[in-house]
Amino acid sequence: MHSTYPAAAPVVREPLHAPVAHLVRGGVVEGVHHGSVVVLDADGEITFQLGDAEAAFYPRSALKPVQAVAMLRAGLPLDGELLSLAAASHSGEERHIAGARRILGLAGLTEADLRNVPDMPYGPEVRDSWMRAGRQPSRLAQNCSGKHAAMLWTAKLNDWPLEDYLDPAHPLQQAIAEIVEDLTGQRIARTTVDGCGAPLFSVSLHGLARALSRIVTAAPGTPEARVADAMRQHAEMASGAGRDVAALMAAVPGLLAKDGFEGVQVAALPDGRAVAVKIADGANRARIPVAAAALARAGVDRELLTEFAGETLLGGGRPVGHVRPVRSLEPLSVRV
Repeated sequence: MHSTYPAAAPVVREPLHAPVAHLVRGGVVEGVHHGSVVVLDADGEITFQLGDAEAAFYPRSALKPVQAVAMLRAGLPLDGELLSLAAASHSGEERHIAGARRILGLAGLTEADLRNVPDMPYGPEVRDSWMRAGRQPSRLAQNCSGKHAAMLWTAKLNDWPLEDYLDPAHPLQQAIAEIVEDLTGQRIARTTVDGCGAPLFSVSLHGLARALSRIVTAAPGTPEARVADAMRQHAEMASGAGRDVAALMAAVPGLLAKDGFEGVQVAALPDGRAVAVKIADGANRARIPVAAAALARAGVDRELLTEFAGETLLGGGRPVGHVRPVRSLEPLSVRV
């Protein structure tokens, strides 16, 4: 355990976000994305921040690596691609659905035991194909099904009730909350319900970055290291084909990264340097370019991050602008 007594909970307030990205069209700033960014060095010290890194916020699915660590500490015997799936916001590809079904099978359970919301696949191409085939929403196709299958198996291994495994008072969720506080180093400010139905814990952006830094620097063979290894080695099981978070991990050696709904991104390098980003309006188009700029601030070679600089804007079918991080986030000339 990292801390017997985590620090106080982050303050619940309207976050003091700042401009983090500009939408530039024809040389004019057409739009501004506000948000917050924090960069930690290998010793866990803040080396750069923009906006509000200390206010309480919901990390959404960016917290899944921490939840996976908690389940391993509670006895979940997963590794490799199935462990990556347990920490996934997957695209709903057949390999993801098959993997979630395998976890349930190992637990002696079925899709009927899941309590996540039925949904269409998250990946646009997969969802379009699913709809053309006339397929209906399912719990296995929903992007959190790997996590829910792993939660059920963890509960069964500990002889905890299965029917209410999503209740915040359930022993499983209490165990997860304990590890959230352990790895973030702070008390949970608020608990609500995530889109999939699981409890969602509010920490700070700083706490989220600290948690991922502790996961990547943990000793080999620990639950933290097993989660980091599984997600890096099977990045598309934690996301999907063509997903930007998988591409980012492939581009930067040793990087562990996880995205979350509403514009959340966290990433950490093997030596513990970490970044966390929250886009205030939840815009996906600003999430990766801002995170890439933050990684450059952390010392990653900017040439490794070229493809993540920001999407091109089209006018009449030709490029007329782009999404770019604000100048104060521009990368420093520091190499990994």
